[in-house]
Amino acid sequence: MSSAFANDSHPGRPRILFVGFGGSSHTHSWIDLLEHTGFNVRLFDLPTSTLPPADWWVPCYVTAVPARPPDPSRRRCLYPSARLGWLTRHIRGRLAGSPERVIERWLGRVIRSWHPHIVHTLGLDPAGLLYDRVRRTLEPALKPTWVLQLRGGSDLTLSRLDPELRPSLSGALAAADQILSDNLVSVRYARELGIDENRFSPLAPVPGTGGVDIEGLRAAASTPVEQRRAVLWPKAYESRWSKAMPVIEALRRAWPAIAPCSILMLAASDETRAWIRTLPEDLQRVITAEAWVPRAKSLELMGRARVMLAPSLIDGTPNTMFEAMACGALPVVSPLETIRDVVVDGENVLFARNLYPEEIAGALVRAMTDDALVARCAAANLELVRRRANRATIGPRVVAFYEELATSGRPSATGTA
Repeated sequence: MSSAFANDSHPGRPRILFVGFGGSSHTHSWIDLLEHTGFNVRLFDLPTSTLPPADWWVPCYVTAVPARPPDPSRRRCLYPSARLGWLTRHIRGRLAGSPERVIERWLGRVIRSWHPHIVHTLGLDPAGLLYDRVRRTLEPALKPTWVLQLRGGSDLTLSRLDPELRPSLSGALAAADQILSDNLVSVRYARELGIDENRFSPLAPVPGTGGVDIEGLRAAASTPVEQRRAVLWPKAYESRWSKAMPVIEALRRAWPAIAPCSILMLAASDETRAWIRTLPEDLQRVITAEAWVPRAKSLELMGRARVMLAPSLIDGTPNTMFEAMACGALPVVSPLETIRDVVVDGENVLFARNLYPEEIAGALVRAMTDDALVARCAAANLELVRRRANRATIGPRVVAFYEELATSGRPSATGTA
């Protein structure tokens, strides 16, 4: 049985090591831009409860404990099995320090053995900060070109204000060779941390998913938007970045005016499910609350929606907003600076602040009752998403970006493992 780790699939071609969450659909979507390009690609997967899909084409170093042994030709595991995982972590933790230090050491060994030309960290915290610590331990000749991709607004909006975090944030940003972001507000935030804006790649702003398949989504969304009767809420959970309770209250207030319709909730948390039970019974009957669905399914649901509901406290330029636009759905989003730079209230989206249920309810009622508005916005948004988030045009630019980085600072060593 051949192993993806024994030899590069494309000898002599650039090697790119991604560092990030292997269970994230954003990770999959970005890396999939490179599937048929001849790059040698691997992912160093940071620990979460969701592992990289078993059938995903990318070889992965897995730091979480797998429920069952994965295919060793495609996955290398820090902890070989759930049964041995706790004991292994305990012993290694006692001998080598915290679990984070164990992961850092493994990442360092991967880089020293495989010699990637490029390390691309998917997010500043934790991926970028972790790699920055590892990078400081590498010999100068072994330091790959570093691409640091900021994740929306969450990486810097609050953390840059924390005096304890600022030194590590600015240190990582200053060490990166190229910085990517989906919005230009991040450039200003980085400037506040003393970072020259020339460190930002000419690709920026670029969606963190690599853009959307506009023609594919349009073909799947065959029903005219003004005939649809579904509301999609893709992030039905509480977090630092968005709050669910005001949305639930908004649904309660809007329901008499927007019925009949269906409400589709994704990533629904236990807390959200509990509060759904407090809603009127006729509203509860039209709600479908899913804890998790595959990305393909979420995009299919977007194609059925008339409204995409995504109020937030902190965000970049939301990928879900672009996906909704490609499908013809009308986004209800918050008037954050990163969003106001791209869209206009009443022309592309309806604005509603996350903490104001009356604003969310008002936007919902308007979106569900004004056929002319949703049709007009759908036409304008198709042109906007083609201009700002077209995967068909972004993909070749990303490939050229990596080619140039790899050839301008390519290590001479041959990657092996």
